[in-house]
Amino acid sequence: MTKSARSVAGLPWIAAIAFFMQALDATILNTAIPAIAKSLNHSPLAMQSAIISYTLTVAMLIPISGWLADRFGTRKIFLISVFLFVLGSLFCAMSPSLLILVLSRIMQGVGGAMMMPVARLALLRAYPRSELLPVLNFVTIPGLIGPVIGPLLGGWLVTYATWHWIFLINIPVGLIGMFYARRYMPDFTAPKRKFDLLGFLLFGLSLVMLLSGLSLLSERIVSPYVAIAIFVSGVILLLLYIKHATLYTHPLFNLSLFRIRTFSIGILGNIISRLGTGSIPFLMPLMLQIGFGYSALIAGCMMAPTAVGSLIAKSMVTRVLGRFGYRKTLVGITALIGLMISQFSLQTATEQLWMLVIPLFILGMVMSTQFTAMNTITLGDLNDSNASQGNSLMAVTQQLSISFGVAVSATVLYTYQTFSHGSTVDNFHYTFITMGVITLLSSLVFMMLKPGDGDHLLSSKRRS
Repeated sequence: MTKSARSVAGLPWIAAIAFFMQALDATILNTAIPAIAKSLNHSPLAMQSAIISYTLTVAMLIPISGWLADRFGTRKIFLISVFLFVLGSLFCAMSPSLLILVLSRIMQGVGGAMMMPVARLALLRAYPRSELLPVLNFVTIPGLIGPVIGPLLGGWLVTYATWHWIFLINIPVGLIGMFYARRYMPDFTAPKRKFDLLGFLLFGLSLVMLLSGLSLLSERIVSPYVAIAIFVSGVILLLLYIKHATLYTHPLFNLSLFRIRTFSIGILGNIISRLGTGSIPFLMPLMLQIGFGYSALIAGCMMAPTAVGSLIAKSMVTRVLGRFGYRKTLVGITALIGLMISQFSLQTATEQLWMLVIPLFILGMVMSTQFTAMNTITLGDLNDSNASQGNSLMAVTQQLSISFGVAVSATVLYTYQTFSHGSTVDNFHYTFITMGVITLLSSLVFMMLKPGDGDHLLSSKRRS
């Protein structure tokens, strides 16, 4: 692999733009679902396919992003991915029916599946590991701004313009990203390797089945037995992939990645701990609306304190890690997140709304610290030969664990509604306690880290 002669100074900005588009699109769409449903003559409940189609497409196609970038170059694939995302956004805005909207969202998902992973892979290739923490820290900032302005902007556009603008707004941002990528993004490649088509199908379909099974179980669209059967089929396909990966010469994800201890711990920690954090954007607005009787706009805006807290904490992550190290930070922060999630069970409709702002703000700060530390320790010990596969696997893990967080918390909530004799608010409280306990237990995963793990990622900061 040869490093491009182009300057990498603008690379973090390019990755930041990609992250911003993804984060904005994720938060702005949920606000506009009722308006889109009315325009397309559908029930809002029937619009979930527009969200699920994007999530499943991203989850299924992320594994191919690393192989495409290695073979054809990071700059080429990034430009194609942004173009598809922008084109999909245009088609979404022009959609006359739900079917066309779903197909357009799939096109968006194809672009979204490659956009951020390829940008992050370019960062891994362009910067030494000792500089990776501040770079990744910077890149995630625009992704945290998206959730702040997404609900507000979505509500404003739906109220004062039309829902079409929530998709059209992606076009100028995407064009700016493409312009700078052509000028500043290095076109890294890696030695050609065979593409594992069978492994891709087994792994991708297993993710689709796992997520579909959990979603169907929580949404009660089909019989619980059918949903469980779909989920079990996903588990079987995943086991078949593991068997295939041990026999195939060039598997989609080489299982030798898990011999890297920090990578294995980081992936496992991502999966379990994000079940709790991924449930918050789903549970909190629902409790505020269904349990406490607030409007959808207020419920959406109440997620802004979490995003603001995340943004502010970014400036302190490096100092926290430098003082306590990765092991103590991740164990302590994850346990604190579990307690913060559980304490939402103390909130009642009679309390003033501003009293909820403070814990949501603090939650955003600790979540931001955890995400940055967790992602950096996961990638920190990878080398150029396995960075592509490791980066793609982490991206898949993050995408799915957030979706699993929503599905698991919805299933827990439904279980309490079915078997508990408490009120609706009580059931939400029980669900917050359950998800908090799951997160609290996930802190045990990070106890497997050694005290010195990740010190080399902080070496340049300590010297300075």
